[in-house]
Amino acid sequence: MRFTITREKLQEGLAAVTPAVPGKTTLPVLANLLVQTTDKGIRISGTDLDIAVSTEVTADVEGVGAITIPARKLSEIARELPPAPVRISATGDQRITLECGRSKFKLLGLPKSEFPSFPAVQFDKAVRIPSGDLQKLIGHTAFAASTEESRPILNGVLWELRSDLMRMVATNGHRLAKMEVGVSGGQKADLIIPPKALDQIRRLFAAEEELEVAQGENHLGFRSPFTSVYTRLIEGPYPGYEQVIPKDNDKKAIVDKAAFTSALRRMSVVASDQTHRIRLSFNAGMVKFSVSTPDLGEAQDELPIRYDGDPLDIGFNAAYLLEILRQMPTEEVKMTFRAPERASTIEPEGWSESAKYLCLLMPLRLVD
Repeated sequence: MRFTITREKLQEGLAAVTPAVPGKTTLPVLANLLVQTTDKGIRISGTDLDIAVSTEVTADVEGVGAITIPARKLSEIARELPPAPVRISATGDQRITLECGRSKFKLLGLPKSEFPSFPAVQFDKAVRIPSGDLQKLIGHTAFAASTEESRPILNGVLWELRSDLMRMVATNGHRLAKMEVGVSGGQKADLIIPPKALDQIRRLFAAEEELEVAQGENHLGFRSPFTSVYTRLIEGPYPGYEQVIPKDNDKKAIVDKAAFTSALRRMSVVASDQTHRIRLSFNAGMVKFSVSTPDLGEAQDELPIRYDGDPLDIGFNAAYLLEILRQMPTEEVKMTFRAPERASTIEPEGWSESAKYLCLLMPLRLVD
């Protein structure tokens, strides 16, 4: 195998694929990238067995072939190369030579035969989805997925595909994020995807691209003309989230997102590191913030708001609330409540987009 590639194209290909390589692995070949020649240049691939990424970059191929190269070392070398064409060649004994300007490196690779094959996903029945819509769903929901191992199903993001819409839902049992956008000619499917795979999709595909999405036996593939991402699906039934979204909340507050966020951050300084509990007292025209942490101290603040309903004292995890506010796409946010122990909803106020977005937050018990 022998090819010449610009330093920039090599760095671009490595930047796309290297994040899929595991930091630690008991299988040595997983620490390597598969580099193989194609009609247009080279294809670089990496996997941790749960997620696989490959991308094609242009190069001048002089000899066809394939080999796996240590990912970390190749990336470190590429980062330090002078601005000159890079010549890479590999011999039958898995020795790789890399030359650039006056620099010359020799690395030891592993044969292609040791590299895991990518999942069997047939793209002939793929659905086509605008990348921008998918990016929007991921960006507004994936943050709410659980990171605890006790309920593996909640470690994934539910992606519901229907004939006229697609919806993503994520929850950790304390907070929930749900967004849906309209589509045409979609297929019916309920898929549970690891957030790590969704991060790769957000990172690798431009918003203006159209993606092909195809399902294998227990894998999902995303493909654009030059880049592919494959992920293992999380198996099992996702909890019935519709039942926990309140329909009868009778108290409503409209808050300025920036001012509300600033007040929450100030209060968080003296909130408990374990619970992040903050008391919010809503009444006509005003919300009062108060925090009392025995080993730290106390804090109070207040903010003018538009509030409709009986006075209400309710406790929230400030870290969860701040995370939700960060995802809100509008300057004002609508919050609804029923009672101090009932779930609250948070939505963008005055959002002109066709997408529908709602977050839910379970309250914390107030300790007087």
